[in-house]
Amino acid sequence: MERRLAAIVCADVAGYSRMMGADEEGTHATFKAHRSAIYPIILNHGGRLVKNTGDGFLLEYPSVVGALQSSIEIQTLMVERNGQLPADRLMQFRLGVHMGDVIADEDEVFGDGVNIAVRLESVATPGGVAVSGKAYREASKHIRVPLMDAGSRRFKNIDEAISVWTWDPSGSEGRDLALHDKSNLPAQYRTAIVGVLPFVNLSDRAEEYFSDGLTEDLILALSLQSFFRVLSRNATFSFKGKNLSTRLIAREIDATYLIQGSVRRAGNKIRVTAELIAPESGEQLWANRYDSDIGDLFAMQDELTTSLSAAIAPEIFRAEASAPARPSADPTAWDRFLKGLSHYYRHTKTDFEAAIDLFRQAIVLDPALSIARAYLATIMVQGIQYGWIRSTRELWTEAMSLAESSVQLDPRSSFAFGLLSYMHAMEGNHDVAMEAAKKSVELNPYDMGMRGVLGLAHFASGNHPQAIELFSMAAQRGNSDPRFKWDALLAFAHYMLGQYDAALSWAREAMYLNPNHLQVLAIRAATLAEMGQADEAAKATKVLLNGFPTLTVERHLRNFRWKNPADIAHYREGLLKAGVPLRELSLAKPASKRSA
Repeated sequence: MERRLAAIVCADVAGYSRMMGADEEGTHATFKAHRSAIYPIILNHGGRLVKNTGDGFLLEYPSVVGALQSSIEIQTLMVERNGQLPADRLMQFRLGVHMGDVIADEDEVFGDGVNIAVRLESVATPGGVAVSGKAYREASKHIRVPLMDAGSRRFKNIDEAISVWTWDPSGSEGRDLALHDKSNLPAQYRTAIVGVLPFVNLSDRAEEYFSDGLTEDLILALSLQSFFRVLSRNATFSFKGKNLSTRLIAREIDATYLIQGSVRRAGNKIRVTAELIAPESGEQLWANRYDSDIGDLFAMQDELTTSLSAAIAPEIFRAEASAPARPSADPTAWDRFLKGLSHYYRHTKTDFEAAIDLFRQAIVLDPALSIARAYLATIMVQGIQYGWIRSTRELWTEAMSLAESSVQLDPRSSFAFGLLSYMHAMEGNHDVAMEAAKKSVELNPYDMGMRGVLGLAHFASGNHPQAIELFSMAAQRGNSDPRFKWDALLAFAHYMLGQYDAALSWAREAMYLNPNHLQVLAIRAATLAEMGQADEAAKATKVLLNGFPTLTVERHLRNFRWKNPADIAHYREGLLKAGVPLRELSLAKPASKRSA
């Protein structure tokens, strides 16, 4: 156990028991969705989740400024999210913030510092923040929103009176602050065929235009994916109003997957439910519910379409990767690609090796299979970043060639252009990278992954605030696609801005998924060194070098082509401070080699 000074935030949901009594499953699902949306804010300010408490959570921050700023941003985001919900589904957090001594035992924290934060949360208004006088005095000069003096309070089991300051979004400029800081794939291969059935209108017949419009927009959004085919409106709208089983409909239109849902309007509120079904087995692969204010009808419809598309498309990818091979005009190449994809989704070193071999086989069998080329380049570069694959100039040249040929073979693939942008950013061709990233977003504005790729182009060019905004947007969409590692990228972006607490939080998050990620281990060591935590930095460097004993600063930085020399110098300084050796003592390797 150790004793340390920390900032603690305690949160709970006002009226949670009442909401659970009215709708247990719906309340729990809504709470989880809100918690996922605010998690990137917590990490961006260097926080960590200590524990969930059923109707809330406990957070620890190294900085009270980060704790208070993130609390304000969380409540600001919740105003926006609650604005999209009907009145009976509003969920408001109460947050208590305190700075004091805590006792740390493994991942738990205890003591008066925690107890006072818990008491403060109990006096916060729903949607607001209550801050101790001690925390306020330390943080107020760095916070640009006004807090109100709520006087002194005596709390149970706390000896001294605690002065309390409060903030809530009403009449505050916190919202502005938070926002400111912040296929041509051949048909014979697209064996997955997706049918979007007309969403059922559960309101007056006069509202049917909206459910039909949402269905048509979703068909368009999904059709922008190169991976699968989407049946036209005419193919599925013929079943509108007919009471037929999904299995029978799927056989009639030869659909592998069906999407169905409903739309209900009540006053100025809209509720949309949707589910993805494998009709032959009857298995429900995915389901969700979306509540929104109508407001600007077209903007709301576009937001719903984006949310549905962003959630459904990856689920079809996963289902196809694990499905048995189906006959097609040339099953061998596609079957080997899908088998490689199934290994890729497991994300281990052994599976990466198997996937690379299978993708290569697919390309040999069909050199025009663009998507296999794109995934092969992706997995090769990720393998280098993880430290699983030895990096050479020949490998980088091959990956660039694969990205370029993928675009040439499928100029309508947003994934191909996103990969091309990434490769050019890594090679230091920043203008080309930005152009390709913008093209990928233009090709599929519903793909949040491509927004993140645009963020990478900004990051490599030195525009780190814009990069963080785009990375966070992609992360908040809950994108679990293994092609994208927003946590690692956010660690680097925050490091470049000197926001070391946030960098460390994101590095920690990345290590949960892959504790041996070379670049994450490196940025963690550099971050700890820049924070002045020499002992912790030395331990982090020992872990890094135990995993990658031949790593040197010079070798590592050969792979970085950032536009701003100061960024590279900043990273180099952190690595050297952490104790990573500058160069090998033995003779240098031939210049043709690039290493991780």
